[in-house]
Amino acid sequence: ASGSAVGILGIRSAAPMQEFEPVGIGAALVDGVVKTWDVSAQTLAGVWQMITAQRGTEELGGPLRIAQLSGQVAQLGVASLVSFIAVLSVNLALINLFPIPILDGGHLLFYIAEAIRGRPLPPRAQEYGTKAGLALILALFVFATWNDLSHLGLFRWVAGLVG
Repeated sequence: ASGSAVGILGIRSAAPMQEFEPVGIGAALVDGVVKTWDVSAQTLAGVWQMITAQRGTEELGGPLRIAQLSGQVAQLGVASLVSFIAVLSVNLALINLFPIPILDGGHLLFYIAEAIRGRPLPPRAQEYGTKAGLALILALFVFATWNDLSHLGLFRWVAGLVG
């Protein structure tokens, strides 16, 4: 192995001693945009692979997995932790833009529908859309938490107690 295998959330393990070189504000901004674009593209590709069943959903994690990974990444140093936080921020921003009512992307979807129709959607349609979006987000949260608990071995532990 070359040491550049991509792990969970697309994070690569850094070399033991990472060297930093100072760059100007312009280069830093350009580099930030390029890296944000790369993380966004990788995230969207991963989501699409999960939707099309080309990739398993076991990588999907919730708050417990994020906490666990944060602790592991923090042990690698401040630079790794800041990088991890940046990846999480980009992921959350992208998810927030998904066209699911209750998220910002869902509001944008309602605005687009309003622009096409020339008037707002009926309140009942907005209400049903919002309820469906909330149900979808809650289901995703429960699924991610289930994955977290499974990944942590809670179910094997309980099965060991019972069986």
